[in-house]
Amino acid sequence: QVQLVESGGGLVQAGGSLRLTCAASGRTFANYAVAWFRRAPGKEREFVAVISWAGGSTNYADSVKGRFTISRDNAKNTVYLQMNSLKPEDTAVYFCAADHYGGSARTGAGFFESWGQGTQVTVSS
Repeated sequence: QVQLVESGGGLVQAGGSLRLTCAASGRTFANYAVAWFRRAPGKEREFVAVISWAGGSTNYADSVKGRFTISRDNAKNTVYLQMNSLKPEDTAVYFCAADHYGGSARTGAGFFESWGQGTQVTVSS
């Protein structure tokens, strides 16, 4: 497994931007698909975005398409989530997760064997 640590969360006004970072250590990071999930207060955890282990394919939840971009830098063992045009409904704890040799079609939480502790994102109206 890989160990994952998220950072970059914070408080931002609606319409603003944040970039989340997921830093990995352990096994060969490049062999893992990495996704972002989020859990808002009182709601179930939901899929946000995923990037395949090869980095050539991405997939997004409809609620974030056109506003969020996931990318990876395997040389730095890092995955990013650039979040633009943030809305109050984006407020949640954001988690990154890793899926060994996963592709962008695997968006269910059960596919991901490694999880970070999460970072809080709060969007004020």
